[in-house]
Amino acid sequence: MAKIMAISNQKGGVGKTSTTYALGCGLKHRGYRVLLIDFDPQGNLSFCVGGDVKLNANIMDVLRGTVAIQHAIQHTSVADAVCANILLSGAELEFMSTNREFLLKNALEPILDYYDYIIIDTPPSLSILTINAFTAVDSIIIPIHSDIFSLQGIAEIQETIESVRQRCNPNIKVEGILLTKFNKRTVFGKQVYETAELIAKTMGTCVFKTQIRPNIAISEAQASQMDLMQYAPKSSVALDYLQFTDEIIERGMH
Repeated sequence: MAKIMAISNQKGGVGKTSTTYALGCGLKHRGYRVLLIDFDPQGNLSFCVGGDVKLNANIMDVLRGTVAIQHAIQHTSVADAVCANILLSGAELEFMSTNREFLLKNALEPILDYYDYIIIDTPPSLSILTINAFTAVDSIIIPIHSDIFSLQGIAEIQETIESVRQRCNPNIKVEGILLTKFNKRTVFGKQVYETAELIAKTMGTCVFKTQIRPNIAISEAQASQMDLMQYAPKSSVALDYLQFTDEIIERGMH
């Protein structure tokens, strides 16, 4: 039975897609069966894994019920993935029926025994897409950059999590806060870490022990549509994300 995780933060540009991509690479590197789901209309994750967003069925087709999710999975060189394109932005207006929050959860049911981990890259907005993702998952990972704006985004996402917990998914939990592009040597970096710890306590979670250092290798790997662990295995960012992967595994998420 797959463990399902969402990578989410209301603030854009904090490393959601990079974390989804790199964690997927790390889990695959450790021998797990991984499915990545692009739930962002921008489709950045789909590009990173080399997915075909024009000819293949995508996540919007799955939500509509016109294609079973088994037939939307693309087996790319990076990982198995269900891709997205700009049509996904119409979900808010298109899906108006009762229980629309459960569209993704219901769609995933047939494949839960085929994967160890399913990781969902969510959009930088608290829309029906985010609510669908939170309804379907076991836990949420919140990445933040080392800036005050990323921290501000957590308050809004906390309200959404509580709403989903009460209405749709009582078992949802926040697995932790992940610091990305983090420089622990600076005074400001230390302040961000301390603030993140305080916020984590109010959410009943923690800051992950692993922090992700800034490194151009991950952008290069994504641009090349290659597995990060194969493209730059000795880079600091690959080593950090692999350590983060091990932390996820060791904490008993699977």
